[in-house]
Amino acid sequence: MGWSHMPVLTARAVTKAYGLKPLFDQATFTIRRGEKVALLGPNGTGKSTLLRVLAGLEPLDSGGIDRRRDASILYLPQEPQLDPTSTPREIAREGLTLWHAAKSRYEEVSARIGNGEMSDALMTEQATLAEDVERLGGWSRDHEVDEILAHLGVRDVERPVGTMSGGERRRVALARILVAKPELAIFDEPTNHLDADTITWLEEYLVSEFPGAVLLVTHDRYLLDKVARRVFDLEDGRVAEYTKRNDSVGTFEDFLEQKAERFAQAERVESNRQNFLRKEIEWLRRGPKARSTKQKARIQRAETAIGAEGLRVRGEVELGGLEAGSSRLGGTILEALDVTLDLGERRLIENLTLRLVKGDRVGIVGPNGAGKTTLLRLVTGELSPTAGSIVRGVQTKIAYFDQARTTLRDDWTVLDNVTEREGSDRSGAGVVTIGDRVLEMRAYLELFLFEGPALRRKVSALSGGERARVALALALKTGANVLLLDEPTNDLDIATLGSLAELIESWPGCVLVVSHDRFFLDRVVTSILAFEGDGKVQQYAGNWESYRDYKREEEKAAKLLVRSASSPPSARRTGSAPPPPANTSSKAKPSKSLPAPPPPAPELAPRGPTRVRGSK
Repeated sequence: MGWSHMPVLTARAVTKAYGLKPLFDQATFTIRRGEKVALLGPNGTGKSTLLRVLAGLEPLDSGGIDRRRDASILYLPQEPQLDPTSTPREIAREGLTLWHAAKSRYEEVSARIGNGEMSDALMTEQATLAEDVERLGGWSRDHEVDEILAHLGVRDVERPVGTMSGGERRRVALARILVAKPELAIFDEPTNHLDADTITWLEEYLVSEFPGAVLLVTHDRYLLDKVARRVFDLEDGRVAEYTKRNDSVGTFEDFLEQKAERFAQAERVESNRQNFLRKEIEWLRRGPKARSTKQKARIQRAETAIGAEGLRVRGEVELGGLEAGSSRLGGTILEALDVTLDLGERRLIENLTLRLVKGDRVGIVGPNGAGKTTLLRLVTGELSPTAGSIVRGVQTKIAYFDQARTTLRDDWTVLDNVTEREGSDRSGAGVVTIGDRVLEMRAYLELFLFEGPALRRKVSALSGGERARVALALALKTGANVLLLDEPTNDLDIATLGSLAELIESWPGCVLVVSHDRFFLDRVVTSILAFEGDGKVQQYAGNWESYRDYKREEEKAAKLLVRSASSPPSARRTGSAPPPPANTSSKAKPSKSLPAPPPPAPELAPRGPTRVRGSK
């Protein structure tokens, strides 16, 4: 077996249940060196529990896990626990502990050999230590700590992490794992609390520079497509494996095609089973006597088929039609007029003017801490601008889905949270009006996959994705016409994200959505509002990819200007960048020029910034 095919971890018939519910049953799989694997599955199926079990942090009910001897396995949970008195630099340097130990010991042994202490044992140890240093990342690694922290947006590397937000602490914990370069890195939603540009860097790093194996739970379609080559699909207690076979499509699309084929085969098997059952039940009803061995065997086969579990089809969140609950908009919907906001000595927003019209779906992007959530709090009225004004229309009704899900009460049940009163299971849950439809509250919650005993579960016992679904159900029942969504994709499974995207695309009102999910932004938004630093907040027409295209063209033009300014006068062309090289090919494509200057407000240019902007 080649080095790259050596197993790092093998799960053998692993089983884990909570109460009577099996999360995974007899799951068997292997992760080999350097493999990049995604673990997918609906919310609440046990993905995070499986990761903790594989990391050795939670016991199994049965089965076993074989880990390669001396293999380092590190785990990033959704809420990492860090020493609050340590700084980001100190914590990230912990990732170099093994490397420092191997390098220090190598230097010590080499010094002894250099002083004339020669022995076979020392020479062998020196060679082994040299291999360890190379395996752990090479001979010069101290610089990586600050570089990786900077790439992840951790700027204040000497500040105690106990004073940082949950998102900042998570980025520090991620940096420690990336610095350590373990044989297996296990990530639970690594893109949560990262901005879109940082996620782009992370996916490139995992593909090009991270040598170890990776097992990750993620809802980020672009990260999944770029990084993963295999998929473990956890559903109904079973883990099914899929290996990418078609490089002309993304990993997720390839997985869906294979899963559809597997499901079609299962449907055919189930159809054959049902036909067999009908015939055998008719035969049994005729009352055959089990006198012969053949008859006994046939009765046994029929009883086995009757008792066998049929094809299970899991429900999906169904948000289609909820847009009918959006109330009618007035002439003025929402306007930010020359808004400036200072927090302490820091200016987050300067002179932002933004007017929403019916059908606007604005994606808000920018680095962590830039002020994206703060803008939503200005819109709700929770904060007041330092200068300028926020105008809400008379008929504007806002629903706010906040990132921390603070609208939920952990000590209340799912039903109590959505009805907004404790004890609703006893006093009556009431109804929800969606356009012309009146739904019983329980029927409404079935759309979000909560029914029966699940309605009585305390929110504190739910997974992150289940909590997000409760918060969505609460926000969407209000009859709002303007949705404020702060990182709505965090924790949701991919199927639920698809349903949410369909709802937003058909929403008759307006949507402001803060999101780091590039696939989601490409699918649903009509413009991008970008926080670009020093208070500058600027709007661009189109989706995320249109915005990135514009910024790439802008960067290219800036480089051409710098090159032109630094070239000798004879090589310059007055007022323009150097001309492109001649191309006589009949198939030559025209050069891609910078988008034209923005037109007057309120129309959006096909590409590039609009005049609906804030700038210094």
